[in-house]
Amino acid sequence: MSIIGPYTALIIIDVQNDFCPGGALGVDQGDQVIGPLNHLASLFAARECKVAATQDWHPEGHVSFAASHENKKPGDLLDLPEVKDQVLWPNHCVQGGKGADFHAALDLKFVSLIVRKGFRKRLDSYSAFFENDRKTSTGLDGYLKALSVDSLVLGGLATDYCVLYSALDAAALGYKTFVARDGIRGVGFPKGSIEKAFKLLEAAGVTITESENIR
Repeated sequence: MSIIGPYTALIIIDVQNDFCPGGALGVDQGDQVIGPLNHLASLFAARECKVAATQDWHPEGHVSFAASHENKKPGDLLDLPEVKDQVLWPNHCVQGGKGADFHAALDLKFVSLIVRKGFRKRLDSYSAFFENDRKTSTGLDGYLKALSVDSLVLGGLATDYCVLYSALDAAALGYKTFVARDGIRGVGFPKGSIEKAFKLLEAAGVTITESENIR
Protein backbone atom coordinates (compact mmCIF):
# COMPACT_ATOMS: atom_id res chain seq x y z
CA MET A 1 0.00 0.00 0.00
CA SER A 2 1.64 3.22 -1.18
CA ILE A 3 0.99 5.65 1.68
CA ILE A 4 4.23 7.45 2.50
CA GLY A 5 4.59 10.50 0.30
CA PRO A 6 6.20 13.95 0.56
CA TYR A 7 3.24 15.29 2.54
CA THR A 8 2.72 12.35 4.89
CA ALA A 9 3.64 12.37 8.60
CA LEU A 10 3.84 9.73 11.31
CA ILE A 11 2.33 10.54 14.71
CA ILE A 12 3.45 8.34 17.62
CA ILE A 13 0.98 8.57 20.50
CA ASP A 14 2.05 8.40 24.17
CA VAL A 15 4.54 5.52 24.14
CA GLN A 16 5.53 6.28 27.72
CA ASN A 17 6.60 4.17 30.67
CA ASP A 18 3.35 4.59 32.59
CA PHE A 19 1.33 3.22 29.64
CA CYS A 20 3.58 0.20 29.15
CA PRO A 21 3.57 -3.01 31.24
CA GLY A 22 4.63 -2.27 34.81
CA GLY A 23 3.56 1.38 34.56
CA ALA A 24 0.94 3.15 36.64
CA LEU A 25 -1.60 2.76 33.84
CA GLY A 26 0.05 -0.06 31.95
CA VAL A 27 -1.64 -1.33 28.80
CA ASP A 28 -1.43 -5.09 28.23
CA GLN A 29 1.34 -5.68 25.66
CA GLY A 30 1.74 -1.93 25.33
CA ASP A 31 5.46 -2.27 24.70
CA GLN A 32 4.72 -4.45 21.66
CA VAL A 33 3.85 -1.33 19.65
CA ILE A 34 7.47 -0.13 19.76
CA GLY A 35 8.93 -2.43 17.12
CA PRO A 36 6.38 -1.54 14.41
CA LEU A 37 6.58 2.16 15.27
CA ASN A 38 10.38 2.24 15.17
CA HIS A 39 10.20 0.53 11.79
CA LEU A 40 7.71 3.08 10.48
CA ALA A 41 9.71 5.99 11.88
CA SER A 42 12.82 4.81 10.05
CA LEU A 43 10.86 4.54 6.79
CA PHE A 44 9.43 8.03 7.19
CA ALA A 45 12.80 9.53 8.06
CA ALA A 46 14.45 7.83 5.08
CA ARG A 47 11.95 9.61 2.83
CA GLU A 48 12.44 12.90 4.66
CA CYS A 49 8.90 12.82 6.04
CA LYS A 50 8.08 14.22 9.45
CA VAL A 51 7.75 12.08 12.58
CA ALA A 52 6.07 13.58 15.66
CA ALA A 53 5.36 12.11 19.08
CA THR A 54 2.92 13.09 21.80
CA GLN A 55 3.68 12.95 25.51
CA ASP A 56 1.17 13.00 28.35
CA TRP A 57 2.56 15.60 30.75
CA HIS A 58 0.40 16.01 33.84
CA PRO A 59 1.08 18.25 36.84
CA GLU A 60 0.71 16.89 40.37
CA GLY A 61 -2.93 16.84 41.42
CA HIS A 62 -4.18 16.71 37.84
CA VAL A 63 -7.95 16.68 37.39
CA SER A 64 -7.86 13.25 35.73
CA PHE A 65 -6.31 11.60 38.79
CA ALA A 66 -8.80 9.82 41.04
CA ALA A 67 -6.57 10.72 43.99
CA SER A 68 -7.26 14.42 43.30
CA HIS A 69 -10.91 13.97 44.32
CA GLU A 70 -12.52 12.86 47.58
CA ASN A 71 -14.18 9.45 47.58
CA LYS A 72 -13.26 8.72 43.97
CA LYS A 73 -11.44 5.74 42.51
CA PRO A 74 -9.93 4.93 39.11
CA GLY A 75 -12.66 4.17 36.61
CA ASP A 76 -15.16 6.60 38.12
CA LEU A 77 -16.66 9.31 35.93
CA LEU A 78 -16.73 12.97 36.89
CA ASP A 79 -18.57 15.89 35.30
CA LEU A 80 -16.36 18.95 35.04
CA PRO A 81 -17.14 22.48 33.85
CA GLU A 82 -15.27 21.86 30.57
CA VAL A 83 -15.83 18.11 30.17
CA LYS A 84 -18.72 15.74 30.82
CA ASP A 85 -17.95 12.17 31.92
CA GLN A 86 -14.24 12.61 32.50
CA VAL A 87 -12.76 9.19 33.31
CA LEU A 88 -10.62 9.19 36.44
CA TRP A 89 -7.32 7.34 36.31
CA PRO A 90 -4.48 6.40 38.65
CA ASN A 91 -1.79 9.06 38.93
CA HIS A 92 0.23 8.76 35.73
CA CYS A 93 2.72 10.59 33.50
CA VAL A 94 3.52 13.20 36.14
CA GLN A 95 5.75 15.95 34.79
CA GLY A 96 9.41 15.14 35.23
CA GLY A 97 8.74 11.66 36.62
CA LYS A 98 10.06 8.41 35.21
CA GLY A 99 6.55 7.33 34.28
CA ALA A 100 6.23 10.28 31.92
CA ASP A 101 9.42 9.37 30.06
CA PHE A 102 9.19 7.76 26.66
CA HIS A 103 9.89 4.04 26.76
CA ALA A 104 13.62 3.49 26.44
CA ALA A 105 13.18 1.23 23.40
CA LEU A 106 11.36 3.90 21.40
CA ASP A 107 13.89 5.36 18.95
CA LEU A 108 13.49 9.12 19.25
CA LYS A 109 16.22 10.04 16.79
CA PHE A 110 13.64 10.17 14.02
CA VAL A 111 11.24 12.42 15.97
CA SER A 112 11.35 16.07 14.96
CA LEU A 113 8.50 17.32 17.18
CA ILE A 114 7.24 16.35 20.64
CA VAL A 115 3.78 17.61 21.57
CA ARG A 116 3.12 17.68 25.32
CA LYS A 117 -0.53 17.48 26.28
CA GLY A 118 -2.61 17.39 29.45
CA PHE A 119 -0.34 19.88 31.21
CA ARG A 120 -3.24 22.13 32.24
CA LYS A 121 -4.21 21.10 35.76
CA ARG A 122 -7.99 21.32 35.23
CA LEU A 123 -8.12 19.90 31.72
CA ASP A 124 -7.20 16.45 30.42
CA SER A 125 -6.15 15.70 26.87
CA TYR A 126 -6.56 12.49 24.90
CA SER A 127 -6.18 13.80 21.36
CA ALA A 128 -2.92 14.88 19.78
CA PHE A 129 -4.84 17.84 18.36
CA PHE A 130 -7.20 19.12 21.08
CA GLU A 131 -7.57 19.09 24.83
CA ASN A 132 -10.68 17.35 26.15
CA ASP A 133 -12.74 20.53 26.03
CA ARG A 134 -12.56 19.92 22.26
CA LYS A 135 -11.61 23.58 21.73
CA THR A 136 -8.10 24.13 23.07
CA SER A 137 -5.56 23.28 20.37
CA THR A 138 -2.26 21.54 21.06
CA GLY A 139 -0.72 23.31 18.07
CA LEU A 140 -0.08 20.10 16.12
CA ASP A 141 -2.57 20.90 13.35
CA GLY A 142 -0.96 24.27 12.69
CA TYR A 143 2.48 22.69 12.54
CA LEU A 144 1.37 20.05 10.04
CA LYS A 145 -0.63 22.44 7.88
CA ALA A 146 2.35 24.81 7.70
CA LEU A 147 4.30 21.90 6.15
CA SER A 148 1.45 21.09 3.74
CA VAL A 149 1.00 17.65 5.33
CA ASP A 150 -2.23 16.07 4.12
CA SER A 151 -1.89 12.42 5.19
CA LEU A 152 -1.15 10.89 8.59
CA VAL A 153 -0.21 7.49 9.94
CA LEU A 154 -0.88 7.00 13.65
CA GLY A 155 0.14 4.43 16.21
CA GLY A 156 0.79 4.17 19.94
CA LEU A 157 -1.24 4.01 23.14
CA ALA A 158 -3.99 3.51 23.73
CA THR A 159 -6.33 2.32 20.97
CA ASP A 160 -9.56 3.23 22.75
CA TYR A 161 -8.49 6.61 24.12
CA CYS A 162 -5.61 8.73 22.84
CA VAL A 163 -5.18 6.93 19.51
CA LEU A 164 -8.94 6.95 18.92
CA TYR A 165 -9.42 10.64 19.68
CA SER A 166 -6.31 11.61 17.71
CA ALA A 167 -7.36 9.66 14.63
CA LEU A 168 -10.94 10.94 14.73
CA ASP A 169 -9.71 14.51 15.02
CA ALA A 170 -7.20 13.99 12.22
CA ALA A 171 -9.96 12.76 9.91
CA ALA A 172 -12.27 15.61 10.93
CA LEU A 173 -9.50 18.12 10.23
CA GLY A 174 -9.25 16.82 6.68
CA TYR A 175 -6.20 14.55 6.83
CA LYS A 176 -6.24 11.23 5.04
CA THR A 177 -5.77 9.09 8.12
CA PHE A 178 -4.28 5.64 8.63
CA VAL A 179 -3.81 3.65 11.84
CA ALA A 180 -1.20 0.88 12.08
CA ARG A 181 -3.08 -1.98 13.71
CA ASP A 182 0.04 -3.75 14.99
CA GLY A 183 1.33 -0.43 16.33
CA ILE A 184 -1.52 0.06 18.81
CA ARG A 185 -2.85 -1.60 21.97
CA GLY A 186 -5.93 -0.76 24.03
CA VAL A 187 -6.95 -0.26 27.65
CA GLY A 188 -10.20 -2.20 27.31
CA PHE A 189 -12.09 -0.05 29.80
CA PRO A 190 -15.03 -0.08 29.91
CA LYS A 191 -15.61 -3.55 28.50
CA GLY A 192 -15.93 -3.47 24.75
CA SER A 193 -14.16 -0.11 24.36
CA ILE A 194 -11.53 -1.45 21.97
CA GLU A 195 -14.09 -3.01 19.65
CA LYS A 196 -16.11 0.21 19.77
CA ALA A 197 -13.01 2.23 18.91
CA PHE A 198 -12.41 0.24 15.72
CA LYS A 199 -16.03 0.75 14.66
CA LEU A 200 -15.79 4.50 15.27
CA LEU A 201 -12.56 4.73 13.31
CA GLU A 202 -13.97 2.84 10.36
CA ALA A 203 -17.15 4.96 10.41
CA ALA A 204 -15.00 8.10 10.28
CA GLY A 205 -13.19 6.88 7.18
CA VAL A 206 -9.93 6.01 8.94
CA THR A 207 -8.02 3.22 7.21
CA ILE A 208 -6.70 0.52 9.55
CA THR A 209 -3.83 -1.52 8.21
CA GLU A 210 -0.70 -3.40 9.28
CA SER A 211 2.61 -1.58 9.44
CA GLU A 212 4.14 -3.95 6.88
CA ASN A 213 1.61 -2.63 4.35
CA ILE A 214 2.69 0.97 4.83
CA ARG A 215 5.38 1.98 2.36
